[in-house]
Amino acid sequence: MKYGRYLPVYEAVDLSVFEFLSKGKHGIIRKRIVFAKTNMLGIYNLAFGNVENNGGLDDELITNNGDRDIILATVAQAVDKYTQRYPRRWIFFKGNTPAKTRLYRMAIGINLRELLQKFEILAVVDGNDEFLPFQRSMIVDAFMIKRRINF
Repeated sequence: MKYGRYLPVYEAVDLSVFEFLSKGKHGIIRKRIVFAKTNMLGIYNLAFGNVENNGGLDDELITNNGDRDIILATVAQAVDKYTQRYPRRWIFFKGNTPAKTRLYRMAIGINLRELLQKFEILAVVDGNDEFLPFQRSMIVDAFMIKRRINF
C-alpha cells in the first residue's frame, strides 16, 4: 500500500499483537491488532480496534480520526510481517459492519495487483461458506489471506 504507516509502540515477540497510536482530529487513540488462533487448523483471526482504558479491545467503536488510509496501511504492514514469520497460516478477517467490510474490499481492490504478488486472497460471498478467489466486483462478507510461498 502506498500510504504512510504508524510505527508500532508494542509488538509481541510472537507477533500475535501489535499496538500503535492513531494521531488525528480526535487526538491520540491507541489501536491494537490481534492475530488469534481459531478452532480451524491453520486459520487465525485478525481482530482490530481501539485499546480500552481497562486494556481490552473495542472493535465496535468507530473513531473517525481522519487517518483511515494510514491505519489501513499499518494493519496491512502487520499482516505482512506476521505472514513473513508464519507463511502457512491463513488470516481470516471481516468488518463488524457491512460498511467496514466494504472499506476493506475497496482497500484490497485498489491495491490488488501489488497484494497478489505476495498473497493469496480469498473471499466469502453472499453468505456462502465457500471461499472464492477475490475479485474487485464481489460483494464480500469476509476475507482470508495467506502469503504466497515461492519455491
